[in-house]
Amino acid sequence: MRITLVTETYIPEINGVAKTLARLVQELESRGHQIHIVRPRQKHEARHFSQPNLTHTLGISIPGYAGLQFGFPAGNKLLRLWKSETPHAIYVATEGPLGWSAVSTANKLGIPVLSGFHTNFHAYSKHYGMSWLEPVIFSWLKHFHNRTACTLAPSPVLVEQLKTRGITHVDLFSRGIDTSVYHPEHRSNDLRKSWQANENDTVALYVGRIAAEKNISLVIEAWRNMQRINARVKLVMVGDGPQLPRLKRNYPDIIFCGAKVGIELSQHFASADVFLFGSETETFGNVILEAMASSLTVLGFDYAAAKMHIRNQHNGLVVEPGNRQQFIDAAGTLEKNRQQLEALRKQARISAEKNDWKNIIDHFEKQVISHVKSEQLIKQSAEQPGIISVDGSV
Repeated sequence: MRITLVTETYIPEINGVAKTLARLVQELESRGHQIHIVRPRQKHEARHFSQPNLTHTLGISIPGYAGLQFGFPAGNKLLRLWKSETPHAIYVATEGPLGWSAVSTANKLGIPVLSGFHTNFHAYSKHYGMSWLEPVIFSWLKHFHNRTACTLAPSPVLVEQLKTRGITHVDLFSRGIDTSVYHPEHRSNDLRKSWQANENDTVALYVGRIAAEKNISLVIEAWRNMQRINARVKLVMVGDGPQLPRLKRNYPDIIFCGAKVGIELSQHFASADVFLFGSETETFGNVILEAMASSLTVLGFDYAAAKMHIRNQHNGLVVEPGNRQQFIDAAGTLEKNRQQLEALRKQARISAEKNDWKNIIDHFEKQVISHVKSEQLIKQSAEQPGIISVDGSV
């Protein structure tokens, strides 16, 4: 099939959505599908840069996120593009102006269009002192997604939540993990030494955007509680974001490593012991699986990826969503009981090995094929009324 992906973020930009979409493209192309990507031109790309199966659009940086953009509407450009070579299906991964124009153009041309619910944008507002905006933003998201044939969300709980809140035709597009990329064999003694941690010291890790919606303050409080039990516990933060300069000034004893990709990221994961993830705004949280595959004990709230993949006190620790004190106390418990910490680390790796990308992409592929066939049947019945039944039989 010819499938077009429309997104406002893509690798080498560093975020969970970009990484998920890159893996999706890789897997679909390996199955013989032709993938065309529509996205804003990234800052590192020269004006003359182009490549096959890629269409650039105009974009502008998101305030507070210099490395990320949203795309401007591109309806006329997309209309010309899709009239000259019509895709069998379109997957719109982001809900910005570019995504809106893509949905409108696809509907105008009668091309099946699916959408992805990759980010809880509506939940971000409370972390920036604008809680009153949450219902307004979600109303926009609902209107956006209900103009598509199907919305794909990353967890069963989120699927049901979106249905309850009025988004129709929601299905699952979960996330997998490459357990060869994220593997405990990437553990680096040299890296731990650079953090002034010996083999018996606990290193707590956070990986993600350094931003308000990630609940960084809770991660720091949990680490401080671990330090009350053992002053040698280190906190390593990997990532970039608007809060990074302030945190560097205020917490000189935290080890800030900046954004990492590839083997460096794998080494940072595998060289830690505990993964502290205080975010409550995730649709999934790819880093949960990345940490588990790297054989880290994960502490997080019981929702999204953590709810799907962590059995409390078997392969990690989960606490009641919103309960900050439970989170802080659980971090301290881990440091008090190193034997439990090590047992959870081993089970985390075993659990992660079961989450292969193949089955997940199989389901995505079936969704796309189903909607392509439905659209074809609608067109055939319009051309030959009374010939094609609802189920496709003659």
